[in-house]
Amino acid sequence: MSPIRDLDRLLQDMDINRLRAVVFRDIDSKQAQFLALAVVYFISVLMVSKYRDILEPHNDRKHPQRSQSARSTDSGALSGGLEVENGVSLRRYDSGIGDDHTSTAASDADLSSSGMTHGPDAISEALSTLSSEVRPAPPSDSKGKNVKDILRSLVSAPSDDIMVDPSLLPPAFLGSMTDLARKSSLQTHSFDRSVVVAPKKAGMAPSPGSSTPVPAATAASVSAGTPIDRVAVVSAGEATEGISADSTASGGQVPASASLPSVPPLSPVTQNTAPNMSISERLESALEKAAPLLREIFVDFAPFLSRTLLGSHGQELLIEGTSLMCMKSSSSVVELVMLLCSQEWQNSIQKNAGLAFIELVNEGRLLSHTMKDHLVRVANEAEFILSRQRAEDIHKHAEFESNCAQYAAEKRDEEKMCDHLIRAAKYRDHVTATQLIQKIVNILTDKHGAWGNSSISRPREFWRLDYWEDDLRRRRRFVRNPFGSNHSEATLKAAAEHAPEEDILKGKQSIRSHTLGHQNSESEASLDGDDDTLSSLDEKDLENLAGSVNLSTGAQLVAPAAVVRGTLSITASELYFEVEEDEPSFKAIDPKILAYTEGLHGKWLFTEIRAIFSRRYLLQNTALEIFMANRTAVMLNFPDAATVKKVVNSLPRVGVGTNFGLPQTRRISLATPKQLFKASNMTQRWQRREISNFEYLIFLNTISGRTFNDLNQYPVFPWVITNYDSEELDLTLPSNFRDLSKPIGALNPKRAAFFSDRYESWEDDQVPKFHYGTHYSTSSFTMMWLLRMEPFTTFFLNFQGGKFDHADRTFSSVARAWRNCQRDTSDVKELIPEFYYLPEMFVNSNRYNLGVMEEGSVVSDVELPPWAKSPEEFVRINRLALESEFVSCQLHQWIDLIFGYKQQGPEATRALNVFYYLTYEGAVNLNSFNDPMLREAVESQIRSFGQTPCQLLIEPHPPRSSAMQVTPLMFTEQMQQDVIMVLKFPSNSPVTHVAANTQPGLTSPAIITVTANRLFAVNKWHGLAGHQSSTVQDQQYQLPVEIDPLIASNVGSHRRQISDLLDQSIQISSQCFIITADNRFILLCGFWDKSFRVYSTDSGKLTQIVFGHRDVVTCLARSESYIGGDCYVLSGSRDATLLLWYWNGKHSSIGESLGTEFTTPRAILTGHDCEVTCASVCAELGVVISGCKEGPCLIHSMNGDLLRTLEVPERCTRPRLIQSSTEGHCMIYYDKGQFCLFSVNGKLLGHMEVEDSIKAMLLSRDGQYLLTGGDGGIVSVWQVHNFKQLFAYPGCDAGIRSMAISHDQRCIITGMASGSIVLFYNDFNRWHHEYQTRY
Repeated sequence: MSPIRDLDRLLQDMDINRLRAVVFRDIDSKQAQFLALAVVYFISVLMVSKYRDILEPHNDRKHPQRSQSARSTDSGALSGGLEVENGVSLRRYDSGIGDDHTSTAASDADLSSSGMTHGPDAISEALSTLSSEVRPAPPSDSKGKNVKDILRSLVSAPSDDIMVDPSLLPPAFLGSMTDLARKSSLQTHSFDRSVVVAPKKAGMAPSPGSSTPVPAATAASVSAGTPIDRVAVVSAGEATEGISADSTASGGQVPASASLPSVPPLSPVTQNTAPNMSISERLESALEKAAPLLREIFVDFAPFLSRTLLGSHGQELLIEGTSLMCMKSSSSVVELVMLLCSQEWQNSIQKNAGLAFIELVNEGRLLSHTMKDHLVRVANEAEFILSRQRAEDIHKHAEFESNCAQYAAEKRDEEKMCDHLIRAAKYRDHVTATQLIQKIVNILTDKHGAWGNSSISRPREFWRLDYWEDDLRRRRRFVRNPFGSNHSEATLKAAAEHAPEEDILKGKQSIRSHTLGHQNSESEASLDGDDDTLSSLDEKDLENLAGSVNLSTGAQLVAPAAVVRGTLSITASELYFEVEEDEPSFKAIDPKILAYTEGLHGKWLFTEIRAIFSRRYLLQNTALEIFMANRTAVMLNFPDAATVKKVVNSLPRVGVGTNFGLPQTRRISLATPKQLFKASNMTQRWQRREISNFEYLIFLNTISGRTFNDLNQYPVFPWVITNYDSEELDLTLPSNFRDLSKPIGALNPKRAAFFSDRYESWEDDQVPKFHYGTHYSTSSFTMMWLLRMEPFTTFFLNFQGGKFDHADRTFSSVARAWRNCQRDTSDVKELIPEFYYLPEMFVNSNRYNLGVMEEGSVVSDVELPPWAKSPEEFVRINRLALESEFVSCQLHQWIDLIFGYKQQGPEATRALNVFYYLTYEGAVNLNSFNDPMLREAVESQIRSFGQTPCQLLIEPHPPRSSAMQVTPLMFTEQMQQDVIMVLKFPSNSPVTHVAANTQPGLTSPAIITVTANRLFAVNKWHGLAGHQSSTVQDQQYQLPVEIDPLIASNVGSHRRQISDLLDQSIQISSQCFIITADNRFILLCGFWDKSFRVYSTDSGKLTQIVFGHRDVVTCLARSESYIGGDCYVLSGSRDATLLLWYWNGKHSSIGESLGTEFTTPRAILTGHDCEVTCASVCAELGVVISGCKEGPCLIHSMNGDLLRTLEVPERCTRPRLIQSSTEGHCMIYYDKGQFCLFSVNGKLLGHMEVEDSIKAMLLSRDGQYLLTGGDGGIVSVWQVHNFKQLFAYPGCDAGIRSMAISHDQRCIITGMASGSIVLFYNDFNRWHHEYQTRY
């Protein structure tokens, strides 16, 4: 709003400047001309109105509150309208928006800032003032005018063609016509304002006297009491009709007083401020600023205005007479006012300029409406955008709060996990420290230790079965048991405490209706849709996540007698399991059970993991079994299959190991048993007789989910022998073998009929039909078989509530167990693998009180069949029977029953092989149970009924090829000479060491010989291929061994000479040398600096010196080699210790990694009192056997624990040679021809004395045959289990100093004292009992 600086002036300076700026912005445009015309009209009306105010200072309608500000406001309103015309801004009041305003561009900010209006009364007041100003009638007449007269006076002539739409008039212009509204007889109410329309007078006709169109004008009287939104709208046509009626009555002349609006005059302020000024002076004072603007417009727009402002006769008013000259030259305001007050000028301005003014106002109203709509739309959009932003802000705030809470929770969990891991690490360290202390105490207090004594007062030692598995998953080794006892507190159960099978079944039927509704559809779907292929399984690499723990999940550690909850955590290189010790179920477990449970606070390195298998737990596919490098396995159960997949993807890619011919990928670890069976090559190898029946059955058990960690899923083996009564067992008689095509329950025809009748007559709606209510493998059966060994004794007592079973139900006799399996309707037990390799299971070595049977016999050791004179004999014959041709040709039928197509479905029914429904996979989905009590009941049932292995194939299993088909030469007369060849070396030095690394996969198979003067030869091996068929005379004959060309030509023999000096006291023997499995390196001991050294066989150069002993190293031995050539190297010394080293095949050096200056041994073995003379290490069994000059031989574990002292007959002193086999036999040769055979657990199995002084001996790979050679020059073949001599090769002319056997065991190579080697042809099959019977 413009500030009011001079109350007497018509327009303030600022308003005049604005009007000038608007008009003269662009003179040449039509828009400027139109604006000039409107401004001329506006200023003319105001000037005449002002003149009227000066002439008539006294008026009835006084407005003392109104001042010059009203006029300045009027100019502001107009200037606002002009701004809109130029598209700059608009300011108006309207009932729709209220006080909302829009602002314009910054360039016009000062112009638009004053464009406010104080309501719609300003223009109306100006118009009425102008009307009363120019009226020539006396003042007394003017006072009687009413609003209708004023409206009539606004129009000078009737017009039909000029119509102003009242809707186009702005509310600001028409808002104050409420006086007319009050006097109007017709009222129309709209939604937001009352519109009062003047009624037309009938019979009114337009005046023919005036043909010039006159613009309609409106006027309104100011009324303070009328609300703004009540508007009276009068159309121009109606107003014209009213005026023309009066004008025609007076002869068609329009009086001057009616030609301009008649508006009640404003009360003059000038009387108060300048009472003594004349009228001319007051006019000059009021109009001195406005008049120049009007003159400028007249002059500058003269061409346009002269054409527009025409007189009543069409003459140009601006050019005619002295008008323009007056405008240009005269500065008198009075003249200008008088000119404007003339009748012609009044009529012309009213007719021509007034129309432009009304159009301008109408256009402003239109623009204001448009702007209003635009503002409303923009406001709505802004409101929408703001509300959306507010919603987004709220959402972001909530998300932020949620993220903060989640982050805080994760941090809390992470801190909790860290705290848990730290506590667990402390606990593990504590356990490790305790074990180390115990180990040191054991070493010191052992009878061979520094504090030990051999008196009888030593406390009794207890032993337990170790968890160490060999390559065929046999657990043979026993270790000291610090928790052992004879369980004297355990009582015996009464005979009546055993419920019959039928009662148990009836008690279990009640929940069948619940479990049927929870069939494991997922398992069924996977079984039905299983295409036995591995292509659908995706292999994905795990990206190492940030942070220490990549994956953490709840898990259960599944141990033989306990399942404990805990947390599994996987880092980038380690696997941890931490038991939740606060869990009530954990606190309820007997501490004796926990003492035998390994891995409660387990930590395993990724580098130790060798295989990962998917497993079932309680018939759900939610478990994993992880096999470690220390030959133990840990089984973990997870919440669901998705977690299993995550865990496998977080662990290294090892597959299921390297034994089954499968790639080492994660998808193999996640494969189903069917897929593993189909993808592996083990069935073909079994058919070709490359692996034994035992190994194949272990393979089937392993991939089908059978495990030593879950006694409910213990591996299953068949009964194969039926004769447990005769003194001698003839394995050539078919009647001594079981029919493997039938399940154990169908072997007895009478009992088979009973089971068949029960199946057919079963009518229970809730439980499906079955033949057998008990299973062939349950945890209770497993514990019953292994009752006499820890930890199974403790497991059994825990299972039975601290009591041994009644003596009549205890496993006390093999023959009685077989009879029960044929007669008892609740006994269909099959065997476990231990029947074929573990004789200790039949001996009550801990002297448990197992009670007295009803007929009076005491139960202690298991009563063996008459044909087995010892447990070892029973196990050996049982294994012979398992590998016999009778079993080989029908074993596939038993596999069909247990693992194959006769396991389930109609074939199972036909084969009398249907078990209780809860023993089968897919019978129930435990996750579908909401009731924990019901779920626990079902789990208990599954545990008690046993579990059928996973089905591996749904078609008949292929049979095994016959021995005649695979090796026909085995059954033909061999015209083979015993001696194949003799190879003499130029050096006459005795051949003290021979090594035959001739396996087919080697790049350079060779026979390496080392003489006493340390000259070695790498003799190329060609094999016995040409020797097999010597009937073809013209065939190019090639000797099996080709002499080393460097030795034969005597050129470059320096590359074959080890010239480093040995200790003078060392006597060179075969024990001083090792040849690595790839024939590339020789290890030699006996050096004066107490080291042993590694030499290259190619160049003869020294590659490594290994220190560790405190005296001269006297003997070396190496274990069997694995993939990559890795093996263990054992060194014995005069310092009475042995050191176990690791040979790295990749780096071809002793030690874990290349380039380490100091290598450290894996273990230090103590217990000897003097110089170690001979030793053997078996990595598969995990044992080291060693002998010293004086004193007994000792068995250590590879961890350094002293396990056994080998007690021998008195004549056996000074051990010279030691050989161990993977079958658990240990052969030791003592001075003066004494041989002793021990089991891996230190039991003396046999003793033999020979006359020859033996210098070399070998055990066959299966441990059944012994080869010896000595000073007599004769190679003898012995049967190990009874020391029976089977064969003696022709004698040689010199003593035998060393011996080796080729990889295929067909060629025996002996190193002679005369400096030559002799090759003998060998075939162990010729002494096999089945070969001898020739069936």
